Amino acid sequence: MTQTVEMPLWLLLLILLFAGVTFASHFLFPSVRWFFRRRLEKAVARLNERLERPIQPFKLARRYDMIQRMIYDPQVSQAIADHARAEGIPENVAFESAKRYAREIVPSFSASAYFGFAIRAARFLSNSLYRVRLGHSDDEALRAIDPEATVVFVMNHRSNMDYVLVTYLAAERSALSYAVGEWARVWPLSRLIRAMGAYFIRRKSRNELYRKVLACYVRLSTEAGVTQAMFPEGGLSLSGALMPPKLGLLKYIVDGFDAKGRDVVFVPVALNYDRVLEDRILIDAAQGEGRRFNARIGVITWQLFRQIGLRAIGRYHRFGYAAVSFGTPVSLRRFQAGHTGDVTRALARDLMRGIGEIVPVLPVPLVAWLILRNGPMTRAEVELGFSEVLREHASAHIHMPRHNRDYAAEVGLRHLTGRHVLIEENGVFVPAADQADVLKFYANSIRHIMLPGDETDSAPAKGNSAPAGS
Repeated sequence: MTQTVEMPLWLLLLILLFAGVTFASHFLFPSVRWFFRRRLEKAVARLNERLERPIQPFKLARRYDMIQRMIYDPQVSQAIADHARAEGIPENVAFESAKRYAREIVPSFSASAYFGFAIRAARFLSNSLYRVRLGHSDDEALRAIDPEATVVFVMNHRSNMDYVLVTYLAAERSALSYAVGEWARVWPLSRLIRAMGAYFIRRKSRNELYRKVLACYVRLSTEAGVTQAMFPEGGLSLSGALMPPKLGLLKYIVDGFDAKGRDVVFVPVALNYDRVLEDRILIDAAQGEGRRFNARIGVITWQLFRQIGLRAIGRYHRFGYAAVSFGTPVSLRRFQAGHTGDVTRALARDLMRGIGEIVPVLPVPLVAWLILRNGPMTRAEVELGFSEVLREHASAHIHMPRHNRDYAAEVGLRHLTGRHVLIEENGVFVPAADQADVLKFYANSIRHIMLPGDETDSAPAKGNSAPAGS
């Protein structure tokens, strides 16, 4: 036992390396993980003291544990067996597919990333680009929501800025869990978005096994009380108008709902802008084939540096107003009690109607609407048109900057002439020959308010062909 053993130096170093790794994995790493876990729990406890809706333990669960829980869920296990039988493949191959889908969907929420970075970035970006205003808000009804209920913010989708604005304005309420589409699955953006609690969805997937895995995640997160945000229209509106709802995620929530358990409360949220950053891209997409959003990274980078340059030389101006309204909450338990059978379609119509009623009417959309309806107008005629709209649509949520009708008309005209959408000729504002589509895009955002029943009331809800998300 005391004899000397000779060995090559490289072998000694290799043995020491393996010993070090074993020590770290069995003793050091668990201690470090425990230390940081304790710090995280304390930080979340402090955050929960100031949030209206505390962060649920479900969001803080280890991602690995969440994936395991999903793939061994009885409904997913049955879907794996059905998929294997339908495709004629071994069940272990179908199991690996389900596991891959779960890894793709499940986020890895980080409270420090969300509240330490995302909220600050959202606040800075929102106020740098727009004059942000909170439109209508049914505060009394929002405060009356059962603290144990799962809250789902249901929003119209005008721009990718929607995520940023609502994250910023809901910062004091809770951390939101978004469903985001394929556009966000780009490294390193995907890591940040996953850390902020968002989960990825394939909007056009026809794979039944994938749908079962996604439905399982939505059901588990809803049962756990996670505050969520979703876009029932499924994607960005190419026309600027409210689009018919898709039923994917909404149906997953309804199908997994237990009336005897935790209630689910939907909060309609409506957004509108004086300028949608992607407006011309969306208009081009509407005129072309398909509905792809083809914003190239080079174009986005160029615009970013251009705005930085304008700010540096003092010529930067914000893109007008951006407004968000929060409507009256809808309890799923109460809604089901008043309907028979599958309530998904009726609920979708009711939520879209609630969103449409509170869409903020901003200066640019209102000027665009007046010019399209009346043709070329003088400044005085536009101001009179504002007065007419205020009188005829007293229940609409019309934002008048500085509470001044004339200034609001000036804001709308200035933005549209500055972008060469309108041309001033001898005191008369005339649409530019090649910019009619831009005017229609902004006017469409308030068309359902100006002409009630013309679009949204008659728009049928789309079937469950794809999950609604981003």
